[in-house]
Amino acid sequence: MKKALITGITGQDGSYLAEFLLKKGYEIHGTTYGKSDNIWRIENIKEKIKVYECDVRDENKIIELVKEIIPDEIYHLASSVETRIIFEEEQNILKASFESAHFFLRAIKLYSNKSKFFLAGSSLMFGDVQESPQNENTPFSPNSPYGIAKTAGFYFVKMYREAYGIFACSGILHNHESPRRDFHFLPRKITRAAAKIKFGKENKLVLGNIEARRDWGFAGDYVEAMWLMLQQDKPDDYVIGTGKIHSVKDILDIAFREVGLDWQKYVVISEEFFRKEGNVPIVSDISKIKNKLGWQPKTSFEELIKMMIQEDIRIVGEESKKVVI
Repeated sequence: MKKALITGITGQDGSYLAEFLLKKGYEIHGTTYGKSDNIWRIENIKEKIKVYECDVRDENKIIELVKEIIPDEIYHLASSVETRIIFEEEQNILKASFESAHFFLRAIKLYSNKSKFFLAGSSLMFGDVQESPQNENTPFSPNSPYGIAKTAGFYFVKMYREAYGIFACSGILHNHESPRRDFHFLPRKITRAAAKIKFGKENKLVLGNIEARRDWGFAGDYVEAMWLMLQQDKPDDYVIGTGKIHSVKDILDIAFREVGLDWQKYVVISEEFFRKEGNVPIVSDISKIKNKLGWQPKTSFEELIKMMIQEDIRIVGEESKKVVI
């Protein structure tokens, strides 16, 4: 039985990956930061896995875990999710999104050099690019602390792979969503609001640029790509996405159509929420992972948004039935 260590196991990606690996017969170990309030994501499997409280910014704790478990595979998914440029958050982002990766690589080198390592990267590593779509050879030009930290992690993975022969890979993940996504992420913010408007819990949704476009896929599909990367004879890095681009308006169209409403009657556009958009869209070229690993997303964009809005209809509907005494 293979052993896998998943950091951020109570997160969106971690929970899907844990379910996926359990079906493959793995022994699952996972980390969460403190007493996570996101335990609901693994409620259905919590008796089948072992979860540790671990701050991935603590090198000693990481070393202890790696030495104790000696995992066959390590999936480092935990990181800071703050993508804006906030001075006060820069150090935390660097520690959580870069230094933690370095700590794992050092722990593998010193105590578990047969462990295979996957690092979750981000399309924000591309930043202000000059070409589209982006593939593994596209130069990085990160313009946020998060993107810079993830880029640094990518290069450390490459260095440890080449210098020490460690099986280490980076997956450059484009936007991926699901019914398990936190509500402050834009697609889930929209589907949640649409459900609340349907049930009369809210009457408007304030958004920024609805023409903004992204490469959005289903997180449940992407965890298979992570696993496939660690099953190969040789380690390599891959872009993971859908290769298709959609606008915020496309999300609105699908989500509000599912609840039988016209979004234009409820959505308020505010320049306060506009983000600076690059001249070149960020969209994946997945030719490499498709050709080499045989992976491609199974879930369409429309199926993804419908999946999310149906879950939010269920949640808000149940909340509406509760009687407050």
